[in-house]
Amino acid sequence: MGQLHGGQIVARALANEGVKYVFTLCGGHIMSIYDGCIDHGIGVVDVRHEQTAAHAADGWGRVTGQPGVAIVTAGPGLTDAVTGVATAHRANAPMVIIGGQAPRAFQDMGGLQDMNHVELMRPITKWAVAVPDSKRLGEYVSTAFRIATTNVPGPVFLEMPLDFLFDSVDEERCVFPTQYRTEAGIAGDPEYIERAVEVLRAARRPVCLVGSQYWWSRRRDAYMPFLETFGMPTFVNGMARGSIPPGHAYGMSMARKDALRGADAVLIFGTPLDFRIGYGRATHISPDAKIIQVDLNGGEIGRNRAIEVGIIGDTGLVMEQMTAVAKKSGFQKDLHKAWTDDIRRIDVEKRDVHKSEMESNSEPINPVRACAEIDAVLDEDTIVIGDGGDFVGTAANVLRIRKPGHWLDAGPLGTLGAGPGYAMAAKLAFPKSKVIIVYGDGSFGLNGFEFEAMARQKIDVVGVIGNDAAWQQIRRGQVQIYGPDRAIACGLDYTRYDKAVEAMGCHGEWVEKPGEIRPALQRALSAGKPAVVNIKIGTSEFRKDAISV
Repeated sequence: MGQLHGGQIVARALANEGVKYVFTLCGGHIMSIYDGCIDHGIGVVDVRHEQTAAHAADGWGRVTGQPGVAIVTAGPGLTDAVTGVATAHRANAPMVIIGGQAPRAFQDMGGLQDMNHVELMRPITKWAVAVPDSKRLGEYVSTAFRIATTNVPGPVFLEMPLDFLFDSVDEERCVFPTQYRTEAGIAGDPEYIERAVEVLRAARRPVCLVGSQYWWSRRRDAYMPFLETFGMPTFVNGMARGSIPPGHAYGMSMARKDALRGADAVLIFGTPLDFRIGYGRATHISPDAKIIQVDLNGGEIGRNRAIEVGIIGDTGLVMEQMTAVAKKSGFQKDLHKAWTDDIRRIDVEKRDVHKSEMESNSEPINPVRACAEIDAVLDEDTIVIGDGGDFVGTAANVLRIRKPGHWLDAGPLGTLGAGPGYAMAAKLAFPKSKVIIVYGDGSFGLNGFEFEAMARQKIDVVGVIGNDAAWQQIRRGQVQIYGPDRAIACGLDYTRYDKAVEAMGCHGEWVEKPGEIRPALQRALSAGKPAVVNIKIGTSEFRKDAISV
């Protein structure tokens, strides 16, 4: 037994959790942790802005199901990361963020970058705490992982003062907990499972919505038997995108509004009744529909809309329970076959309406055509990140994601600039997969310099920019409300971002003709280094009424 400095204690605790990479921007308060990471074979991935470090930790959690780790220095290092942590908090994604602090011995004396980090982080984390003693650094890391992954996932913040990280501690005095976490899920109350099945048995126009909590379930294999048993139109959002294979009999995407407005029963798994579905109001869901809501967080159940049945539980476990009850009682899904067929027909018709835009040869390029070309180069292992507004909104409807966990966007906080962090994490976690960031030209400007970090560290991802020289999602609303002459602060130029990334050591392409898109994408994907395909796009009818408020 010897001595360990604080950074070695932290790194050993991270290694005990199976951490392969940490994401960081260097700072004097935290450099001892890097030294410890070398001893334990943990990759230290550095970025150009702490926001990206937080997004990368969030992204690692989303693609792997295990918390990612961001390490940032004190003061502005942490404040820079706040947006990334808030994004993970709103999306219920697990991550651990470690922040430096001025020496505890000099607390309240005006140390460099000293500020009240814990109170800053408390509203946007599941747990925010200052480690009280150097010998307990490992214990607090372990506790952070337990809290980040228990029940509804989320971010956790640990403040580590500089003197604790540089202290030397006798190894036998260090605390490294074992057997302190469980992966057990939460099953639904059997009585309420029975009630939910009875509501669906009586329904003739049922609809199912499946959200991100599906992805965190360890019973995801219950999904397909559930779909086949109940046979109702099913729509997904968030991290559940890709959970139903394209063309599945019950998986639909374009007809959600029609289905919800006509439904007499709506079963909601692990997604809140928030702005994305009109807060559950009559404008989006039939006022006569009976709502069955399943969520890990009992506080979400019944928020914004009266419910018929509320079940606190894990999405996969509840699906498994409901399937068992339905099969035992002889559930007849054919009773609503006509309804399911109608919604399928509407879904196909709506997609066909936009077929002409998908095949358009107009210049500037129709954004729907650009997205159709992106879709053509996807395979079942491609991970797609959406980082933008209008162009990403189009892509979310056009791209066919093949697997769950293969579509990442910022979620309900609506954060721009998350793309590079998500992409870095995804490529490091799954190096054999293609990783594509679908960008708006506005969002590229937030963290575009991360392509330098990716080139330097050989993290090969491809960014595809829909470049319409505008913050289009906002501009559209300004034009509709105030008129084109009063649409201000939303104009950009057709900037050559492809040239900018070339200067950073990446591959860049500028595309102005529809027929050039796919060859450019293929060259970018095979370039052997990070790449950006910058596509000059125009407008389309696809999102003509979409206003972002």
